[in-house]
Amino acid sequence: MSDETRPLDNAAGSAAGNAAGGAVRTAAVIPAAGRGVRLGPGAPKALRALSGTPMLVHAVRAMAASRAVSLVVVVAPPEGAAEVKSLLADHALPERTDFVVVPGGESRQESVRLGLEVLPAGIDIVLVHDAARPLVPVDTVDAVIEAVRDGALAVVPALPLADTVKEVVPSTDGSPEPVVATPSRAKLRAVQTPQGFDRATLVRAHEAVTEDVTDDAGMVEHLGHQVVLVPGHEEAFKVTRPLDLVLAEAVLARRRANDGF
Repeated sequence: MSDETRPLDNAAGSAAGNAAGGAVRTAAVIPAAGRGVRLGPGAPKALRALSGTPMLVHAVRAMAASRAVSLVVVVAPPEGAAEVKSLLADHALPERTDFVVVPGGESRQESVRLGLEVLPAGIDIVLVHDAARPLVPVDTVDAVIEAVRDGALAVVPALPLADTVKEVVPSTDGSPEPVVATPSRAKLRAVQTPQGFDRATLVRAHEAVTEDVTDDAGMVEHLGHQVVLVPGHEEAFKVTRPLDLVLAEAVLARRRANDGF
């Protein structure tokens, strides 16, 4: 086994070949260097098990399930990159997709940038996907890719809000927070991942935006470019708290019962 999970040289060679033939190639970057403290003590969030399989493996499989994705870059905790490489090597992953593991940075933004730096030539579309969204359906992934292929520079899957939202003056001591506004729910959306980008646009955004942000599409907005939304999916929720783990297990159990997943 090479230092990467599958040799990047193979990915680069095939990417160059497809680029020469005019094909549009897509890679996914999965930042997975966070600790996920809201899930409680234990392994980093991306390595927590869902039905006996690490959440990260589910997320990688979700990206590789799209036939358009030819490369997945996993950005691992700096001290855990070797463990993540072994983890991916030990689980069945689609043969048509190459996988690379690189050490991450101190922030999500830095980790995504480090993932972008190892992409080979010939990759035109980049997906950025949260490792904590392990159950996103392939139809959602494909819808994001298709919108970028159709000319959008940045695409985000999103859902309408079910709850009324209040804007408040934040409290740092647990005291009641004064409400200052009630935005119209009709104009608000809850965004998910994978977010899809024209590669050159995303690279420019990471070069231009220096403040720490948690949303890559927001960085593209800083450049003055239009970001568009496509329908998200309720199963693309983010596993953040212990109750989310229970829900994720229920979704997997339903998939096994209905689809043999």
